[in-house]
Amino acid sequence: MSSTEGPGYFATYLERRSIPWRLVCVDAGDGLPRDARKFGGLVFMGGPMSVNDELPWIIPALELIRDAVRKDVPLLGHCLGGQLISKALGGTVRANPVKEIGWGEVRVSDNEVAREWFGELQAFESFQWHGETFSIPPGATRVMQNAHCVNQGYALGKHFGMQCHVEMTQELIGSWLASGADEMKASCASPAVQDVDEIQRDVRERLARLNDVANRIYDRWTEGLARS
Repeated sequence: MSSTEGPGYFATYLERRSIPWRLVCVDAGDGLPRDARKFGGLVFMGGPMSVNDELPWIIPALELIRDAVRKDVPLLGHCLGGQLISKALGGTVRANPVKEIGWGEVRVSDNEVAREWFGELQAFESFQWHGETFSIPPGATRVMQNAHCVNQGYALGKHFGMQCHVEMTQELIGSWLASGADEMKASCASPAVQDVDEIQRDVRERLARLNDVANRIYDRWTEGLARS
């Protein structure tokens, strides 16, 4: 994960359930493991870079993802993480038609795979901060979409990738608003970019509802973890 985009609510989720975890900050120089089987699952968070950038950790990350699939180790990707998993599995990552920053409705797809992850939930409000998007990798099923980005999420067996951010906390939102002020100003013409006041409106209530959705996804994903 990037040093600017921590695990957020996902860390809280794991700690509440006494699931041990290890943080690897790849852009701070932390080395990536080579053997996915040393972990019960692998989670890739967000970051301001592109998976198409020539960064020293991109290729090792893609190789680790492929190793996880070969060895049946569950993968979970948030935004950049979802893009990494898609690219590793044969998908592509390119510019989205518009930049998305802020809150927006995400629709759950009407298929059996989506229902396995979301139950009867049909839509929810999620947080977005991205300018690129992934294609659905071969063999995976689209499980989420919205008006501005057709591929918001996909599932492939135990593996789950998202374009949206369900891991948000007040601290993360505040940090991104501060560090991304120039990006927001430059992107204000996009119909999917909100201003600071709208992003912060009713933020506690919005986050509480988002936590409920994250719990659904994380509950389903942790079912696939190998427990010693």
